[in-house]
Amino acid sequence: MQDYLKGLNEKQKEAVEHLDGPLMIVAGAGSGKTKVLTTRIAHLMQHGVDAFNILALTFTNKAAAEMKERIEKILGNSEARNLYIGTFHSVFARILRAEANKLGYPNNFTIYDSDDAKSVVKSIVSDMNLDDKHYKPAYVYNRISAAKNGLIDPRAYKQDTFIQQEDARSNRPLLGDIYEAYAMRCFRNGAMDFDDLLFKMYELLVRFPEVLAKYQHRFHYILIDEYQDTNVAQYQIIKMLGAVHENICVVGDDAQSIYSFRGATVQNILQFEEDYDDVKVVKLEQNYRSTQSILNVANEVIANNKNQIKKELWTDNTAGEKITLVRTQTDNDEGRFVADAITEMKLRNHYANKDFVILYRTNAQSRSFEESLRRMNIPYRLLGGVSFYQRKEIKDFLAYLRVIVNPQDEENLKRIINYPARGIGKTSIERVIIAANTHNTTFWEMLHQPAATGLKGAAASAIEEFVTRMKSFQVMLEKQNAYDVAFAVGKHTGLVQELYNDKSVEGLARYENVQELLNSIKEFTETPDEEGELREKTLGSYLQQITLLTDADNNKDENSDVVKLMTIHAAKGLEFPCVFSVGLEENLFPSAMSLYDRSDLEEERRLFYVAITRAKERLWVTYANSRYRFGNLVQNEPSRFIDEIPEKYLDRTFTGINSRGAQGSVGGFGKSLNQSFDKVPSLKKLADKLQQAPPAEHKPTSDFKADDPMAMEVGMEVEHLKFGFGKITSVEGGANNRIATVQFQGGHGQKKIMLNYAKIRIVK
Repeated sequence: MQDYLKGLNEKQKEAVEHLDGPLMIVAGAGSGKTKVLTTRIAHLMQHGVDAFNILALTFTNKAAAEMKERIEKILGNSEARNLYIGTFHSVFARILRAEANKLGYPNNFTIYDSDDAKSVVKSIVSDMNLDDKHYKPAYVYNRISAAKNGLIDPRAYKQDTFIQQEDARSNRPLLGDIYEAYAMRCFRNGAMDFDDLLFKMYELLVRFPEVLAKYQHRFHYILIDEYQDTNVAQYQIIKMLGAVHENICVVGDDAQSIYSFRGATVQNILQFEEDYDDVKVVKLEQNYRSTQSILNVANEVIANNKNQIKKELWTDNTAGEKITLVRTQTDNDEGRFVADAITEMKLRNHYANKDFVILYRTNAQSRSFEESLRRMNIPYRLLGGVSFYQRKEIKDFLAYLRVIVNPQDEENLKRIINYPARGIGKTSIERVIIAANTHNTTFWEMLHQPAATGLKGAAASAIEEFVTRMKSFQVMLEKQNAYDVAFAVGKHTGLVQELYNDKSVEGLARYENVQELLNSIKEFTETPDEEGELREKTLGSYLQQITLLTDADNNKDENSDVVKLMTIHAAKGLEFPCVFSVGLEENLFPSAMSLYDRSDLEEERRLFYVAITRAKERLWVTYANSRYRFGNLVQNEPSRFIDEIPEKYLDRTFTGINSRGAQGSVGGFGKSLNQSFDKVPSLKKLADKLQQAPPAEHKPTSDFKADDPMAMEVGMEVEHLKFGFGKITSVEGGANNRIATVQFQGGHGQKKIMLNYAKIRIVK
């Protein structure tokens, strides 16, 4: 057996060697908590504790498997296989299998996943003759889930005055009846949903004292990982199971409690010392992950939370670079900056793609970063979500737009004809398809004559109304820009309202994604092209642009060397050499919904703390002066969290797009280019002169043919398809991002040209 205590620091060793009595290990980010937890279990077994008497609870199966593997390696035998190590749900399911008959369930009860559960809810709503657009299965299921995690059964739910008032305000007074019917249906089916594995475990221990006593004496030692993420049900079960021996060890970090939307409560770890007598508290404050510069920022930010366990992270690692704070003009500039910074860091410091992660508050923010990474040919992968343009709600919306542009597009037409639901069922659609094939015509043409398909009544009327609506959108195409048409589609089809009405966490995310799509279309219609011109911004040209961008998704890059994009919630437990924490703006991060409650605001600050502490070597914090939200260009204030970082830890940068479309960077906060422009008389005169005498229009040479970008060198005379003749004064970047500075003739002046995308001919 190896010397398992070797390599532990003094605080880690103190936590491992404490045998009996309640123990709270406050494990700061990157402090080696998994190592401490597994070594402690091995230490208990080495001191005679039977593996069968140890219960270790985690939040992921991966963590549980890793712990068992490490313990086996430490002990050098297979005793670790006898440990009760697993997630709360897997361990409790194992116990419930053995005791289910006491609750009236078969031992082989079915476990419903969320889709199964929502399907049961949907059938109950239908049986009760309720409107499933109002009593949405996802919303109802989430409401039931929250009740179970709070240990509220159907009877208590219906008797709770506050809950009933809340349901009445949402105009859903029958939620309690649905919950009651749902519980009865699951019981009749011999099934438990995911939340029941906690709820029924609690019920088992409360209703059957002999069962409680059995497991209290089975588990002499209980260890809980990520204790700050436990909910009410988990807290009560642990308290009951550990009541006899009180050898409870909890490991966690209140500063990383970020899952209140799942029912987790930070109070569980904050009040642990009040729950037990003579609690030993060990703080693991030495960080093995990050530079001291990153930890300084993390410490300063989290110190602003009043409700916390005080600690100060430190490290023996190098001081490292200052944190780079970047202000951009727009969210698209933000995306471009991140892509450019990744490219530069790879060239200068030889980082790989996998060394970078982009962390954002909501999945809807991924669009600008995806587009910028694609343009720079940087491979990436979204974690914790699907690609923006592959999300169902986005595909549904784009299907409407594609049918408006091309009504013969049968696949997209079938996708939207009954979404949102308008009474055109599967049988009706099949009849139209058969009729179209019989009459040798298109699906769209056959929709114009529903009577010829044999359809009558409500279905025929619904089809006629759908066709009329789609034709009205097609008329708009002739007079309106892409955004106006898209906005009308969202409004008049009921698609946006459908998503808005779903107040679940998932529903809110889908609604935000559609708003982000509308924002991108709005920006497309109002943004000049590379040469500063505003061209005709039709819906067809927008869809073509999107199609070209998303075609790359068809070729899945299996290479793991990719940039990661994810929400901060999805990043917990991970680490990366280089981290971009983006979108640090008021009402976005912190979220607008958190600004009126201290506990919510403190959770947002903990979320930022988690983002900071994912970084090992370099950290960028970015925000945009403006971004499109709900179709409007919104001016943003920087996040209050930025003000909580002392200036001495920051390296400020401003980057934006000037009036001609060229990208520039200004050290410090920088001044608005337009403000500086007006204050310098010579520049003002030059601007007036340029406005009076526009650059000459260039007619390309008859045999114009673009040359290889890699062949372009300083000093060459070249011809640009639009700007005409000029001379290359500098070339920078690699094969995928080669940029040339060219001095053009004819009043076009000096321009930076992305050679991989521009069409340039070498003259000599």
